[in-house]
Amino acid sequence: MKSIVNQPKAIDVSIVMPCLNEIKSLEHCIRNAHAALDLIHAAYNLNGEIVIADNGSTDGSQALASSLGARVVHIKRKGYGAALIGGFDQAYGRYLIMGDCDGSYNFIDSKEMIGKLIAGADLCMGSRFQGGIAPGAMPWKNRYIGNPILTGILNLFFRSGIDDAHCGLRALTRAAYQRLGLQSTGMEFASEMVVKASLLKLKIAEVPVTLSPDLRDRPPHLLPWRDGWRHLRYLFMLSPTWVFGVPALCALVVGAVILGIAGLHDVCLLSGKGMFGDSWVIVGGFLTTIGHLSLIMMLVTHLHGVNQRYRNLHPGINRFREILTLETTLIGGACLVLLAIIGMVGIGWNWTHIGFVALPSVFPIVLCAVIGTIGIQSILGGFLLAIIAGHSARLVITSPEAPNPEARLDETGNTI
Repeated sequence: MKSIVNQPKAIDVSIVMPCLNEIKSLEHCIRNAHAALDLIHAAYNLNGEIVIADNGSTDGSQALASSLGARVVHIKRKGYGAALIGGFDQAYGRYLIMGDCDGSYNFIDSKEMIGKLIAGADLCMGSRFQGGIAPGAMPWKNRYIGNPILTGILNLFFRSGIDDAHCGLRALTRAAYQRLGLQSTGMEFASEMVVKASLLKLKIAEVPVTLSPDLRDRPPHLLPWRDGWRHLRYLFMLSPTWVFGVPALCALVVGAVILGIAGLHDVCLLSGKGMFGDSWVIVGGFLTTIGHLSLIMMLVTHLHGVNQRYRNLHPGINRFREILTLETTLIGGACLVLLAIIGMVGIGWNWTHIGFVALPSVFPIVLCAVIGTIGIQSILGGFLLAIIAGHSARLVITSPEAPNPEARLDETGNTI
């Protein structure tokens, strides 16, 4: 059965292709997509449509697509992600399939993806490494360097458990699409989808797909080094644990060890001169304050993701949500600043009694400076967290509309 066009109530599956001057390969892709929809209808009794998300083609791609039974939607915002978001928004299906229209993917592989969605998956990824990559279909640097590294980092950061995070053929339910809130306009859209699905604990499946050499007579829109960097930086942007948390932990541990050992020597609880002199004490103070600041940034970015509904609140933070208020950060910070001031006064008083000569150790003043800096950072961080929470004194907001990570969604996005 052929795909159904202009009958939105009868459509279950939408195959969405981003298009920018793809007239050389478009006919092949649309005919291949029609064949895929026929197989999907035969297997699952689902009707479908083909949506060409045109990003401003000037080669006649729009007219060709319409003549072949596809529905063309015009997307003004430029970019791979922008075209797919616009196409998904205007698609009628409750199951959404995305794939490039350069002839490199076989849309018949999406039949098994729809089966995975029907069985309960929210997102189904294609794996070119499982299905097979034809000679010349993928540059060696993408196959052996770029994809393995970026997929490995994505799995390390977000525990996605997939082996091809950048396959362009994938399927998801409309409920999952609406919940993900995708925003990336460029090639990093592919990573955003997987990352946010992992953060929200959506069910991700993976099936083998094949990759063939594309049918274009021009270079692809993808620029490996530029787009690889965009993917990498995006992974770090969505991972406060690795951007802020891990460096914070390392800095705090090293700083605390340096200050601790130096302090024990300073009060003569450890004998000898010790390995950490004044220079290392300053380094220890620097690392401790930087570590504290990084912890604040981790908390801020984590809660921002929760408020934007693409991340679930960490259980460890949730346990302390009742005491995480602006008042507690202000009081705690003020107490630390007061303690630092008292310490500085004591150091000054001692200085007057030794004839205003150089202090025998910088440890006391560095320690007071570290305590005071952490206090000030706590006060400023409290206000920043309050702003992130929507100008609320309660720093961790759990909205009644916030999604339950364990809940399943129906086809309209409602919890079941």
